[in-house]
Amino acid sequence: MADQRSATDAGVLALQHGDPRTARGHFQTVLRGNPRDAQAWLYLAHSCQISGDLTGAEAAADRLLALERGNLYALLIKGEIRLAAGDERAASSYLTFALQSATAAPDVPPDLRARLRSADDAVVTIQAKFRAHLDRQLADAAVDPAAQPGRFREALDILSGTATVQLQQPTSFFYPGLPHTSFFPTGGLDWVAALEAAVPAMRAEVEAVLAQDHGFEPYIVAEPNRPNRDHALRDDIRWSALHLWQGGVIVPANATRCPRTMALLAAAPMPAIAGRSPMALFSQLRPRTHIPPHHGMLNTRLICHIPLIVPDGCRLRVGNETRAVRTGEAMLFDDSIEHEAWNDSDDVRVVLLFEVWRPELTPQERAGLTALFEAPGSYGATG
Repeated sequence: MADQRSATDAGVLALQHGDPRTARGHFQTVLRGNPRDAQAWLYLAHSCQISGDLTGAEAAADRLLALERGNLYALLIKGEIRLAAGDERAASSYLTFALQSATAAPDVPPDLRARLRSADDAVVTIQAKFRAHLDRQLADAAVDPAAQPGRFREALDILSGTATVQLQQPTSFFYPGLPHTSFFPTGGLDWVAALEAAVPAMRAEVEAVLAQDHGFEPYIVAEPNRPNRDHALRDDIRWSALHLWQGGVIVPANATRCPRTMALLAAAPMPAIAGRSPMALFSQLRPRTHIPPHHGMLNTRLICHIPLIVPDGCRLRVGNETRAVRTGEAMLFDDSIEHEAWNDSDDVRVVLLFEVWRPELTPQERAGLTALFEAPGSYGATG
């Protein structure tokens, strides 16, 4: 053991003095005595790489990866050598894995930061070249992505590395078997058409409320008896709500000021769940405010936005799709998929926001889910 430590120290000293060939001999001595010494394999790979023995460096990196699958140094060595050899597909795999591992690591060693930046640049370049190749292949096959459904174009973006897989990740309850669809079409939904047609009347109601500057409260509020997830806008009035329905009951002080809106909501397929739904509110986003990426609580519902006051510069991203928010154009989306919103203007943005059942759920499922969602309210009750 002492001999191995001495050989390791001698190898490190040789590297520090710019003699990688001598260093390699010392690390090979260490590994003959202990072939599972991951640090020695790393030193050997490094010694070989800087001395120009790329075959030896790659072999040592392979041995290290067999011991430590996510070793950042070994992944970068493999990716760099594969890139130098012109094997861009393999290089991209190793470099992408290294970048992902670095993102998950609590602390990245300083000597790797420049190499990781270079790896990121290399991956971006390879992805662009691969996308050009895909485009040529599709053109040769007379396939026009613009004429394909949105999911084809999204799959193309994911395959070429310009987008990531976006799945439902509700924070409280997951119901299996529902499609992972970001935005849903609103055409043909009578209740949506009625809301869109009545936007001027609803806008007048919310403008009257805003003129009184009364009733809006932070959208995200800390709960005293529950752990609170970090949120950049928690208890922040820049993102605020005026509740019409809250926790399954009407909020009279607000509802009486918005009778037209309340009447229109009655036709929407909102869940009726004791203590929870319906849920409906005006969501106000103040100027130059960004709602950071987050996930909703359930994947059994969709969120509907009816934009009422919308200056230029408002956007909503759900999954891999970002849409401009426009006054009077309803947006129906699955908020259990990661989403975020922006108001890049100098004026407030206000939308009517409420939840509806997902259309795939049968009446039987909705009844069962209602019973499930009402159960927590009675859990632990006495009497």
